[in-house]
Parts: sequence; C-alpha cells; structure tokens
Amino acid sequence: MAALTFIHQNLLHSTPKLTTSKPNLKPKRTKTKLSIQTIRESPQASFTDQFVLQLADSLEDSLPSSSSSSLPLQKLRDNSSETLLSTQWPSRKDESFRFTDTSFIKNSDINPISHPPNSLDLLEVSRDTQLESFNFVDGFLVDSSFSSSNLPDGVYVGSLSKLSSEGILKRVCELLGDFEWGDLFWSVNGLGAPDLMVVYVPEGCRVENPIYLKYIAVEGADKGSKKMPLSNPRVFVLVEKGGEVGIVEEFVGKVGSECYWTNSVLEVVVGEGGKVSHSYLQKQSLSAAHIKWTSVRQEKTSTYELVEVSTGGKLSRHNVHVQQLGSDTVTELTTFHLSVGDQTQDLHSRIVLDHPRGYSQQVHKCIVAHSSGQAVFDGNVKVNRYAQQTDAGQLTRSLLLEPRATVNVKPNLQIIADDVKCSHGAAISDLEDSQLFYFQARGIDLETAREALVFSFGAEVIDKLPYSFVQKQVKDHVKALLKSRRKGSS
Repeated sequence: MAALTFIHQNLLHSTPKLTTSKPNLKPKRTKTKLSIQTIRESPQASFTDQFVLQLADSLEDSLPSSSSSSLPLQKLRDNSSETLLSTQWPSRKDESFRFTDTSFIKNSDINPISHPPNSLDLLEVSRDTQLESFNFVDGFLVDSSFSSSNLPDGVYVGSLSKLSSEGILKRVCELLGDFEWGDLFWSVNGLGAPDLMVVYVPEGCRVENPIYLKYIAVEGADKGSKKMPLSNPRVFVLVEKGGEVGIVEEFVGKVGSECYWTNSVLEVVVGEGGKVSHSYLQKQSLSAAHIKWTSVRQEKTSTYELVEVSTGGKLSRHNVHVQQLGSDTVTELTTFHLSVGDQTQDLHSRIVLDHPRGYSQQVHKCIVAHSSGQAVFDGNVKVNRYAQQTDAGQLTRSLLLEPRATVNVKPNLQIIADDVKCSHGAAISDLEDSQLFYFQARGIDLETAREALVFSFGAEVIDKLPYSFVQKQVKDHVKALLKSRRKGSS
C-alpha cells in the first residue's frame, strides 16, 4: 500500500557525507574482534559498510573490561556483532527509512559512553517521581531508590550480573535476543549494552506497584556540536503464566546536555494468561537522537498494552514489533507524538497475528506544530491464514498547525485469513473551523479555543496512561511545550 503523504512544500535533505575510518583499535574481546578482522580481510569486504565497522570497534572498546559477562549477555553480544558487521547504515533508499533521515547521526562524531558519571550529576533529575525508580544513567544501571522488600516473593528486578537464581538465568538465556526482525540499531544495542536489566515475574504473581525505569542522559555535547555521546540501555521483561506487571519507562536529559544519542531496547515476553501494561514517556533534548526498539512476544490469552507519549529528540524513532503466539491474545497500542521544533517523530509498528480470535487495536495521534517538523507513521498489521475470527483495528490521526509541516502515514493491513473483522483509517488536517466557531459562539476567544482543541487532541491518549500522577506530569509537560511554541511564534 502506498504511503499517504501530506506536505505543503518539498523538504530538502542533505546527502550523508563519507566518514574516514580511524585506525583499528585493539580489541577487548577477542572472539568478536576476530569476526571483524575476518570480514575486513575477506573478498567480500567491499560489500561491508566501513562506517559501521568503525562503530563496532568503538562499541567494543567502550565495554567495561573488568566485568565478566554472563552467558546470556555474551551470547547477545556475539550474535549482534555477526549481524552488525553485515549490515549497511540505513539510507533514504531503504523502504523502512524512506521518510526518516539518519544522516544527522552518521555525520556526528559518535562516542559510546564507557562509564557512568558521578552520582552527584543526576540528583536534579532523579527525584521528580512519586515512585521508587530504577535509574539508567547514560545507559548504565546505577544504584536505585527501589527496595526489593516491596516486591512479592519470586520477583526479580535488577542487573543480570547480580542474578543468583539458576532457574531465572536459564529462562533468560533461552529467550533473550531471539528476534529476527531487528535492524542495525537493534544490533548496535546488542553489541554495546554494558549490562542487562532483568524484570522477572513468576507464575501467578501480580506485582501491585509499577516498575519505574528512568533513563537519564547526563553526558552530552553543546547544541550544534558534532560530538554525540552514545548510550545503549537494554531491559528484558519476562512474565510467566498468569503473571501481571506494569512497566513505566521515562527518558529524560540533564539540563545543559543537548546533543546525545540514546539507543534503547526493551524485550517483553508475556506467558499464557499474563498481562503487561507498558507506559513509555520520551522527553529528551530537542537536539538529541532517540531510537528505541520494543519487541513483544505474547503467549495465548495474554495481554499487552502500550501507551506512548513522545515529545523529545531532533530525531525520535520507535520500532514496535508484537508477535501473538497463541489464541485469544489481546494487543493494544496507543501513541501520541508531538513535534514543536525541527523534529522528526517516527513510529514504525508491526503486529503479527498467527492464531484464532486474536484482538489488536492501534491508535496513533500526532501534532506537528512547527514548519520544519515532521511525523512518520508506518503501521503494519498482518493477519495470517490461521488467525481466523481476528478483530484488528488501526487508526492514525494527524494535526498540522503550520505551513510546510509534514506528515507521512502508511497504515497497512495484510489479511490472509477469510473470517476476520478488520479496519483501518487515516485523517490529516488542521483545526476545523466548525470546532473553533463552537467555542467563539460561547464567548471564548480564538486563541483560547485553539489552545483547548490542540491540547485535547493529545489528552485523549494521555488519559489512557494507567497512573494518575504520570498523567499529570505528562499533561504539564505537553502544556509547557505548547506554550513555549506560542511564545516562539508570536
């Protein structure tokens, strides 16, 4: 299906410039480095991407040399290395990056962060939540305010390196990284992640309070700088049969840290009859790059719910892949993206239904409030032959508030089964005159009317966040962004 594009004027995109490779660095991990050398010396070396090879070298050298990697993490790094070394850096010629220009990252001086900063550096951004939280600082899991005594018996939340249970370790090793749809950025994280956070919920256990994960970018370059520190946080969530847990992810940056790249991965496995409620809040610097992968595997009768609000990043891209592995499975994705500056907000999602009576519902909403802003939505729902009696719906709605603001949407339903109820739709517009007239007829001025309508457009998604204090925090943040946008345009 062709993409539906709305744009007032064609945007000019610069061609990525070639980057000279730096001399080969001495490896810290022999096994992976040998594979790099093998590819460089092979007759097929001309088909590899030298920029990616250089990035792989720097990722290896950034890994803590003193840490003895556990088997699952070492296996992940080795597999990611093999994949990464045969992968090209994405360009606009690739269908999945047709509307997303990543040369902003490639043309920067990328420096993987090799150690976390001092704890004093994160005090100002780590105490603004009502929940105990686990803090990732520049990709490293640091001492958190979360007490394990508040967790039910059998639940583990923490670093893989501190996991003592052989049973849980075996399960993690069986399932971690078992994913065939990842792209280059998935592999970059797999090779460069300094540690792995594990959230394990045993069979039949319900965790009352959500697990709050806060990702804080501290190291960053000044706006306009070519330097780009890179962090690769990774989390693995395993909910066994009948288990239930809430996950809140919040991405923020320290004030003054403008330019950085957060490259995050979250893997979720939901057992039979289990449930995961996932809230994802992205509020990083408007000069940063933010790329995230969320991979979800659901067993029969399980439920996965995602509510996403993304407002930060010069380039922000979320790749969501959900695989229903059993019957009577429920998947709900609800997202709101806001672009108030020279930003690209990109959502690529894929839901695969292979079994009877599956249910999926996706709602995507975005506001582009800047003439250089862009939103991208590529949503794919695939209903395979045996997914009879499936109920799948997909809706994308976009609000363009400025001339030359751009949105590219590609809702896509692929249906092979013949007994299904499926629908999708797309709407792109500015505010309607009839809506504004309704307010004005009741004595409300035009500016206040526009402000109320724009905010309520996104509030429909924000209200679906499962925790009231998170809703208030996000609403205040969105209001502040819209207010700053009005001041900037006046």
